[in-house]
Amino acid sequence: MINNDTLRAIRYMLDLSDARVVEITHLADPGFALTKEDVQAFLRKDDEAGYVECSNAVLAHFLDGLVIHRRGRDDSQPPRPVEKRVTNNVVLKKLRVAFELKDVDMHAILAAAGFPISKPELSALFRQPGHKNFRLCGDQLLRNFLKGLTLRLRG
Repeated sequence: MINNDTLRAIRYMLDLSDARVVEITHLADPGFALTKEDVQAFLRKDDEAGYVECSNAVLAHFLDGLVIHRRGRDDSQPPRPVEKRVTNNVVLKKLRVAFELKDVDMHAILAAAGFPISKPELSALFRQPGHKNFRLCGDQLLRNFLKGLTLRLRG
């Protein structure tokens, strides 16, 4: 899924202002260069003037900041390195951690969006990429997960 679409969906889901998106991103790395104008450019449609593609670094910092925003910072652990490449699987993992979702929650969210999957299919999404049962998360699955999570949070 395109990073801009992911950012747009999460922003809508949580009803975040542009300034709040910047604040959440800075939770992961206070020195990361991101402004309110950058966020506005990311949220434009791709055919609008001023559209800018959201980089993996921006989305990774935002997702890490979202985890810290929702769960708090754990000072007993060293900070995790920021993901270099943000895949749909990484987005799914970060959202699962940020919202403290269990398997049953994940199944309920996907079922609410009209996209039920089996337990083995779900667990395959969270395996390491080298594992024999690893499965890539497709755009349709991530879109439906974001839709179901939005339904759960916004009603």
